[in-house]
Amino acid sequence: MELIVLIGVLGLFCGFLSGVLGIGGGIMMAPLLLYVPPLFGFDSLSMRTVAGLTIVQGLVAAIFGVSAHHQYDRVSTKLTLWMGATIFVAALIGGAGAALVPNRVLLFIFGGLAVAAAALILFGSDRESSAPQTSELDFSRARAVFSAGAVGLLGGLVGQGGSFLLIPLMTAFVKIPHRIALGSNLAIVLLAGAAAFAGKALTGQIEWLLASPILVTVVPAAYLGGHISQKVPVAVLRRCLALVIALAAMRVWISLLG
Repeated sequence: MELIVLIGVLGLFCGFLSGVLGIGGGIMMAPLLLYVPPLFGFDSLSMRTVAGLTIVQGLVAAIFGVSAHHQYDRVSTKLTLWMGATIFVAALIGGAGAALVPNRVLLFIFGGLAVAAAALILFGSDRESSAPQTSELDFSRARAVFSAGAVGLLGGLVGQGGSFLLIPLMTAFVKIPHRIALGSNLAIVLLAGAAAFAGKALTGQIEWLLASPILVTVVPAAYLGGHISQKVPVAVLRRCLALVIALAAMRVWISLLG
């Protein structure tokens, strides 16, 4: 029972940050599930169990985070369709190809990508319209497809939905306003997350008893975070997201260098 409560608290924390920062949350939830329970005297969760719980958290957070961002006209349907379809196919290829790549190489890829993503976010421009409208959004389809394909392929290799990579590429390379990038990113990774969730659920890889507190806590947390995100200055959102990604990258590099 105590472990279920602990997982619920972690889900509450990650769900809230997912809504605020516009990411699925796997980059936060997975390390927490791996390293926090042993600190409280519980047995370590297996990577298979963690992966199943993480995909549940990410999917639910994306659904309710999208709902909140959509109310403020921050989710572009056109951008979501172009990039969502691309990332879905690319992630399938990357996920299958991961079996051919050594684990240490995958960790190096993940660590390098996280560092690059944090740098792109941190040093990007904060200047944009305070209330960008999706109806006025214009973007390069070629850049959008290229970005989604690269993120899907590399994210599939390292077992991540790719939110932490997609947002900086959308803002720095595709030139999407930051608030629209946050909202649309949740919709894009929702498509990939739904496929991963179905695959794990159908093959019995989800521990439903442990997933139940996540379902309860992530829903209100992600919805609340999505609304609060609209009140936070873009510069603050950018730096918070960069910090989260940098911490995850640091944890990976400590493992590699240690």
